[in-house]
Amino acid sequence: MTTDIVYLNGEFMPMAEARVPVLDRGFIFGDGVYEVIPVYSRHPFRLAEHLRRLQNSLDSVRIANPHTAAEWSQLVLDMIARNPGEDQSIYFQITRGVSKRAHEFPLNAQPTVFMMSTPLMTPPREQIDQGVACITGTDFRWLKCDVKSVSLLGNCLLKQSAVDAGTAEIILFRDGYLTEAAACNVLAVKNGVLLAPPKNHLILPGITYDVVLELAAANKIPLEMREVSEQEVRGAQEIWLTSSTKEVLAVTTLDGRTVGDGKPGPLFHRMHALYQEFKQTVMRRAA
Repeated sequence: MTTDIVYLNGEFMPMAEARVPVLDRGFIFGDGVYEVIPVYSRHPFRLAEHLRRLQNSLDSVRIANPHTAAEWSQLVLDMIARNPGEDQSIYFQITRGVSKRAHEFPLNAQPTVFMMSTPLMTPPREQIDQGVACITGTDFRWLKCDVKSVSLLGNCLLKQSAVDAGTAEIILFRDGYLTEAAACNVLAVKNGVLLAPPKNHLILPGITYDVVLELAAANKIPLEMREVSEQEVRGAQEIWLTSSTKEVLAVTTLDGRTVGDGKPGPLFHRMHALYQEFKQTVMRRAA
């Protein structure tokens, strides 16, 4: 049986041997940030973009980056090599470190660095062909959703609402406008135009979101990046979820009502094909 290998503070070890002190601020306060990198055919996807987002998150919460981009890249490659599977999901997080419990930042704590690999689970063919159901809800999370923080209690509560309803996700609105879902970005298609919420403090700047917008621009798909009203989403012909694990996925039922004709729409099928082609091109170049 293969032993899962993780990385913790400079050492690779079996997961069962990894230990973090109870006074680590990630445990006490959720004081840390994280990243998730999809790996296809043992090649990390958009590694540089993920590392730039990591740096932005660290800067936002004032944690010094413990590694250079080159060092992170090597750690990711080492983690891939030490774990089985052609397609993996590399998760890593950095917390502010261990110190006495006090709200103010400690002066001399060393960041805790943890990394692990799990199998990459992309949507099954059935979901791609039929789409998924979602519910909607009020976005009650904090106002710095652009930081990929390990403090995800709000997201967990919202995601559980979707699970309780037997749906794939919960699409969120704040003050009458679309933000994102509990664990995905959300885009809508209205009258043939792809509508994307602006990248601001209310949504996570998704790597897959960026790829979709790049592909739309390159392939002359009409695109508007702006505030998207709840009314526009509810009246959309198509709704998409995007994330590193969901890639691009169509929503065909929203709050029990069909989206469009209840099937993944023509623009989704076009974008899904473009995304898969782009992904394969990137992996061929990396090989």
